[in-house]
Parts: sequence; C-alpha cells; structure tokens
Amino acid sequence: MQPTLSRALRCLLGSKKRAAAVVAFWVLIAGLLAGVAPTLESVEDNASANLPPAASDSMKARDLIRAELPGQDAIPAIVVVRGEGAEAGTQAEEAVERISTALSADSRPEQVTGVISTATTPRAAAELVSEDRDTQLVIVPMKGSASDESFQDAVGEVRALAADRAGSAEVAVTGPAGIATDTVKVFSSGDKVMLLATILLVLFILLAIYRSPLMALVPLLAVGVAMRVAETTGAFLADAGLITVSSQTASIMTVLLFGVGTDYALIITARYREALLDEPDRPRAMRVAVRRTAESVLASASTIVLAMFALLAAVSPALRGFGPYLALGVAVMALVAFTFLPALILLLGKGVFWPGGVDKAAARSRGAGVWHRVAALVARAPVRVASVVIALLVAMSAGLLGYQESFNTLSGFRTATESERGQRLVQEEFGPGESAPSTVVVRAGEDLRTTTVPADVTAALAGADDVSRVDERPRFSEDGRTAFYEVVLDHDPYSSEALDAIGPLTETARAATDAAGVQDATVLVGGETAQTADIRSALDRDTLIIVILVLVIVTAVLVLLLRSLLAPLYLVGTLILSFLATLGATTFFTLTVLGDEGLGNRVTAYIFVFLVALGVDYNIFIMSRFKQELRTLPPGKAISAALTRTGGVVSSAGLILAATFAVLMTQPIRELFQFGFAMAFGILLDTFVIRPLLVPALVRLLGDHALWPTRPAALREPSVPMRPAGRAVPDAASGRLLRAFTWIAVTEACTWAGLLIGMYFKYVPETTELGVRVFGALHGAAFVVYVLLTLLVALRLKWRLGRTTLLALLAAVPPFATVAFEIWARRTGRLPGPGAVGAAPDSPDMV
Repeated sequence: MQPTLSRALRCLLGSKKRAAAVVAFWVLIAGLLAGVAPTLESVEDNASANLPPAASDSMKARDLIRAELPGQDAIPAIVVVRGEGAEAGTQAEEAVERISTALSADSRPEQVTGVISTATTPRAAAELVSEDRDTQLVIVPMKGSASDESFQDAVGEVRALAADRAGSAEVAVTGPAGIATDTVKVFSSGDKVMLLATILLVLFILLAIYRSPLMALVPLLAVGVAMRVAETTGAFLADAGLITVSSQTASIMTVLLFGVGTDYALIITARYREALLDEPDRPRAMRVAVRRTAESVLASASTIVLAMFALLAAVSPALRGFGPYLALGVAVMALVAFTFLPALILLLGKGVFWPGGVDKAAARSRGAGVWHRVAALVARAPVRVASVVIALLVAMSAGLLGYQESFNTLSGFRTATESERGQRLVQEEFGPGESAPSTVVVRAGEDLRTTTVPADVTAALAGADDVSRVDERPRFSEDGRTAFYEVVLDHDPYSSEALDAIGPLTETARAATDAAGVQDATVLVGGETAQTADIRSALDRDTLIIVILVLVIVTAVLVLLLRSLLAPLYLVGTLILSFLATLGATTFFTLTVLGDEGLGNRVTAYIFVFLVALGVDYNIFIMSRFKQELRTLPPGKAISAALTRTGGVVSSAGLILAATFAVLMTQPIRELFQFGFAMAFGILLDTFVIRPLLVPALVRLLGDHALWPTRPAALREPSVPMRPAGRAVPDAASGRLLRAFTWIAVTEACTWAGLLIGMYFKYVPETTELGVRVFGALHGAAFVVYVLLTLLVALRLKWRLGRTTLLALLAAVPPFATVAFEIWARRTGRLPGPGAVGAAPDSPDMV
C-alpha cells in the first residue's frame, strides 16, 4: 500500500501547481453541487424521525383509523380557551362562539377541515367543557404534513385568529399540530446562532494553538468545503428518497464536521511541522506527514463511518435515519483532509506560518514540557495512576443510579412555547390525559354491531386501571367489523406510567372480545401514547443491538490497525468505562442539578455511538504512534515518546471537539443540550484522563505484551536492566500462570457481557431468564477463578499492594455494573414483578 500511497501523494502534492489543481478541483465541485442541488431544509423530514417503526401496533392502528374513518388522517390543533374573573364561564363560551365562527368562515386557512366545539357540536359539551365551566376546548382538524412550511403557517394563522377573537379570555393552541409546529420553530431558531458560535469558538482555539492567522483559517476552510459537499450530496440523496435528514441530524452534522475536521487538520499539520525539522523541502515534508498519519486518520474515519452505518440495524426511524448522512459527512471530511487541506497549506507557502515562521512552528512539534512531566509520572507510578483513574471513573458512573428517561417532547423545550402552555391548561382543567386520548381498535371478521362486543369492551375499558374515561358510543367502520373506542388515561400521555398502561389496555380489550365469543379479533391501540410506547420498546431493542455492533466494529478496527488481540480488549475496556462515567455524570448533572425529568429517549444511544466512535480516535492516535516508536525504542520509552509527541496536538484536538459539541448546549432542546454536555464531558475525560494517564499506564504495566501477540519490532539494548530488589524473576511456570490469568480475565469479561445481555432480555421485554442462568453461572465461576489466579500471580511474582489493588478494582467493575443494572431496571419499572419472571410475551412484537 505504501508505494501506491506515495505515488498518489506525489501526483497530488508534488508541487505548488499540483496543489493548486487539487484546491481548484474541490472548490469547483463544491460550487457546482451548490448550484444544482436542492436546499437541505427543503428535503428535511422531521415527521418520520418522531414515529415508531412502521410495523408496530400503534402504526397499524393509525393506518386502520385512516382507512376506516374518513377524515381521521387530519392532525388536530386544540384551542384552549379559559375565562377570567366572576364571568369566566360566559367569557369562555362567547370566545368559543367567535373562534368557531372565524375558523368556519371561507377566509379560514385552507388546511382547516372542520371545527368541533360547543358552538358547532353541542352534544360534545361533556368532553369539551371543564367541570367548573370556566374552560372550553375547540378541536380544529388540519390536513397536510406537519413538516411542511404551509402547514406551519396555517397553524400560525389559527393562533392569530384565536387570539384576535378571544377577547379578554386566555387562549392557547396546542395539540399535535401545535406541538409539531413549535418543535420545528424551536429547532430552526437556534441553527444560525449555533453555526456562528461554532465558527468563532473553533477559530479562537486554533489561533491560540497555531499562533498564525492563516494556519488557523485553513482547517475552517477545509471544513467549509467538506460541509458544502456533504450537505448538497445529502440533499440529492434525500430528495431521491435514499436517505432521510432531520433538523436534529443537520445540527449534529455541523458540530461533528467542525470537530472531526479540525482534529484531522491538527494531526496532519503537527506531523508536517515535525517533518520540517528534517526535511526543508515543503512538498516532500507534507507527503511524509500525510503518509505517516494516513493509517491513523483512515482508521479513525473508518471507525466513525462504520459506527454510523451500524445504526442501519435499528428499527427506530430516529436512529435508522441518523447514520447514513453523518457517515457521508465524515467520509467527505476525511477525503478533504487528505487532499484539500495539505494542498492549501502548500499553496500558501511560508506565509501559512506567519508571523512566527517555519522554524518556530517546527520547534513546537517536539512537545510541551507538561507532557514530559505527565509521561514521567506514568513511568514512575503506573499502578497508582491506573488505580486512581479507574476509581474515579467508577465513582462517576455511580450517577447511573438515578438514571431515567423522558419521552415528553414539550418538557424538552428550554424555551416557552404556546403548545406547552396550552398543554398545561388542559391538564389543569380537564385532567392529564385529555390532551392526547388513545384509540383502542377492535377488528373482527363479523359485524360487531350485532354482538355484545361494543358494550362489553366499553365496560371493560372503563373499569381498567389508569383509565379516566371512555366514550360511551364507539365509532364503527362502514362494514361494522371495526370498532374504535376513545380512551382517556389518568396520566400525562407521555409519562412512563401512561406508556406502561398501553399493554394492559390492549389485554383488557382482548379479554373482553374473547369473553364475548369473538374469535381471532385484532386489538390495537393508537394515539400519541401508544406510539410513544412503541418508540420506547424499539429504542430499548435498538440500543442493545447498536452497543454490540459498535463494540465489534471498534474492536475489529483496532485489531487491524495494531495487529494485536490484547490491545483492543483493554482499549475497548477504557472506552466502556469512559461511557459509563460520562453517562453517570450527565445523569447527575442534568437530572439532579438542573432538574430535568429524565434523559431524552435517544440521548443514551447517541452518546454511546459518538463517544465510543470519537473517543477511540485518541486511543488510535497514541497507540499508532506507540507502534511506530517501537521500531527504535523499547516499550516503556516508546509509550513515553508517543505521549509527549502526541500530547499537545491530541489534547488540542480533543479540546476543539469538546468545544464544538458544547455549542449544542446553546440549543433550546433538552436532547441536544444533554447530548452536547455529555459529549463535551466525555471527550475531555478521554482527552485529559484516559488517553494520557490510563492507557499509557496499562501499556507500561503490560510491557512487551502490550501488543500481544505482536512482539516489539525494535532490538533491545544489549545490557539487561537490573530488576528491583525483592521482585521475582518470572520462570516458565510463571509464564504459564500469567497466560492462564490473561485468558480467564478475557473469559470473565465475555461472560459478564453475556450476563448483561441476558439480564436485558429478562428485564426489558420479559422474555426469558435462560441467558441470566447460563451466563450468570459461567460468570460466577470465571470470577472465582479470576480472584484465585490474581492471588496466585501476586504471591508468585511478589506484586506490590498497588498492582494487586488495581486488579481487585478491575474485578469489582462487573459486579458493580450488574448491581447498577438491577437498580436501573427497578427504578424504570422494567423489572418484572413477583411471579412474572420468565413469563412469555403474548405477542412476538414485544421482543
């Protein structure tokens, strides 16, 4: 590969003229695509991202409702009208009369298909008027897609008409139409601020790092070109229906490209400055720099791209549609970093280093003094360093004991919205479930109107737990084979209690139909709560699949890069510890300190995918440099050299990446705020704790075995260093003992992973406890053998207390995490009650 790469680099970066051609090519491509592609906003799909899988029961119910009840495909806006003072009831009634008249007139928005109020449908007064008669509801069905600008404009007109006709009464427009419109508005309001803040923040940090205006601008120009090419290509693909792009995906793409792009720029330019120490010819020095960084940057980009494609295994539209667009962006960014970025630097010549000059820029590549001191600390006390870091990470992960999720979209807005105010009014005056009733659908092979099923199902649903009321008269399809029951729960429609009530509600209706003698009836539940419950189930399933796939991908990339079987295991272990610590700290900060009701339902999956895929970059950069240094140095000195040489540049890259994700905290959306905080915290943790302290300490402790089975390529010095007094020399028996210890440690880790997977399938979908029994027994046996081998090895090799303590801490991590999982399952209601363990589900869709 190296000869081919060298020829390609000479073709692209052999001279200033060739560099100019490369720059011109990318500028031309970006300009042409921008001129012919549709705008990204015009092809964004924000509706499907918030829906459950198409095969879920709630979507089947929605399709039946739309097919059997004409006009039910409309999206309702709910106008809440509350009177004030002594004449509150009269005020509300008069306001509803005026609003209903305005929304029924010919001048109303064309999306409005009807009006349901006490003025137009007096028989519905029981459901539309509060008990004290001070508040009334006006239901306004609207046709169209909530993601269309025309629909959003129509909701704005409805709000304007309602406010104008309300008089002195308080009015607010909420419901699915109002919520969807406010969601789009809140997302779009922060995009420009976020982009500007990202650019200024990255520019400021680059100026501090490079101390050269032109060099600071080069990465931003590269990111700009990559972003333009990725956005326009993504718009083409979305317009063709090949991928989906949402506003949230576009926001994350912005910060991802700025972070990843500047990371690659820092790595390449750092090697370029280092190459200039020995090679005064700038084109040749640049080719050397790109060739030496190609493997690590390619591994980094491949890991991120493959991790994004792993999301295609998800069934949730929110996760499944997330990956391809981001994978496209990172792939384009890698191409730009390898071609446009070095070509632009060569084209700018010596001026790129102004005002310090080439010599000063090259001298800074030797590494700052602080990293020499960090390397010396790790070399002096690797056991102590590793023990302290692992203890710190375990302590941070304790925040997971308070972990819980939220599926309430409105509570996730960090800014006031009219739909949230209207929702609060509905809950205060009518009950928490009235803002989003559920629809129970019963479909049979006979006309249900001639049976006792309608009355029996109505009575059963009315007497069910968590039900506030049920409409007395169900609606029927034309052939009478399908009945629709409107059910109002006595919980907030998006609360975990309401989501948990959907399954029992289905079983209650099914039991009533069976008792009435109707065989093989289909019972489904539709509505906002049922859809959210299906989203939760799909996300639970997807998160497990994605975790396994991403870990497999990262491990495979590390195996191929390092040619090692052992190194990927302890490097992936550090990533898992980093993720648990980050999620624990995020849970504690956002829930306990800020008072959020829970983490956004997709945040955990996002954090894992991005933190593992991006966090492994810093492991890749230091370990690939360690592998290169082994050609001339023994392992101890090689890891110190890798740390000092990569310390400054990788820390700068991590600081920029963390800063770009922190910009998401400026967004008025809970999910983006939490995701931004978690990524910023986790990346800083990886950059300044795990990479410079834990990873080098582990490599120091493993010595010649750090890349097992690969042995160090460098020749050892002829003199054998003296061993410390009192330290036993390993013999053949000790070597066998160490190998047995290594294999049992790996076995313990694998059986623990199997145990967690078994616990997931036992506690979340409540399917089987076979995995818990089998892997629990294997893990218990492996754990006992691991502890015994630790004692034997420590005694035979006369380990100090510190190293034995480190291994004891490592042994304590799996039991701690298992206990944390149990507590989480209990707190979130996923742990089955007594007698329910091992119960099989009634529907395969629950798996």
